Amino acid sequence: MSTITVPTLRTTDAAAFGRVAVLFGGVSAEREVSLNSGANVLEALRSRGVDAHGVDGIPALVEQLAAKKFDRPAFDRVFNILHGGDGENGVLQGLLQSFAVPYTGPGVLGSALTMDKIRTKQVWLSEGLPTARFVRLPAGADVAAAVRTLGFPVFIKPSAEGSSVGVFRVMGEDDLAPAVEFARTYEHELLAEQLVSGGEYTVGILGDLALPSVKIVPPGEWYDYHAKYISDDTQYICPGLSGDDEAEIRRLAMAGFRSAGCSGWGRVDVMRHADGRFALMEVNTAPGMTSHSLVPKAASQLGIDFAELCWRILEQTLEGSA
Repeated sequence: MSTITVPTLRTTDAAAFGRVAVLFGGVSAEREVSLNSGANVLEALRSRGVDAHGVDGIPALVEQLAAKKFDRPAFDRVFNILHGGDGENGVLQGLLQSFAVPYTGPGVLGSALTMDKIRTKQVWLSEGLPTARFVRLPAGADVAAAVRTLGFPVFIKPSAEGSSVGVFRVMGEDDLAPAVEFARTYEHELLAEQLVSGGEYTVGILGDLALPSVKIVPPGEWYDYHAKYISDDTQYICPGLSGDDEAEIRRLAMAGFRSAGCSGWGRVDVMRHADGRFALMEVNTAPGMTSHSLVPKAASQLGIDFAELCWRILEQTLEGSA
């Protein structure tokens, strides 16, 4: 990975960060993963001398910010590792902007847009960026009819959830019933998306740096919740590609991240068709930081260990950072 130049650290002084809130947990469907990620980030920052404090959920954070100390917010900045829900949809970001407290990850626009997979895809298409074919399914839509229009095989998934929550792999007519039943009680939009079977990849973004790609090889037929967070048999190959293909997937991931209004850090998931074409799938603006997570795996290929990765993410909140 000698062709990837890692920027020098902006600071080596932990005191430059002041008092840091590591925000995790919350009430979304991804709470347990967020608790795991948050504990890891908290330990990493403290190991490098950062005055970091864990905060579980937005109400607890607001209570402390509103109380203030010596006429200033209780925290100087927030490391957001609150997966899903209001942690990634722009609500937290707008709140912190109103308190004038810097935070990690994309701002209001990028967070809100990329939480919605359908609107993100619409932006990518308008920018001429590739993505898998899809059909938008409003609440109450005829899922079976939409799937048949798109053609098997497909995934049915909520437009605004993560960590493979509520995802159905529909290979044919016999697989439709569970997805149809889920859609009957789900109150929000769903996405019917072409299943791309040539390979699954992800690219971490760290400021202006696209990290080496990671190829994901699950033990089963697809990368579901169990393969992501529980199984030790999932294989992660990093870098996932080589030569021009590796350069292209990193270029495309950065283009997808930027065009969706994102900055800071995140992760872009990419699929590859059997003929070699890439398809942008989605953006995660507060990626997992667990033992199974992929941004740390990619960063380690560049000699960036977990604690340094957390430091570099936090550095992006310093004044003058891109």
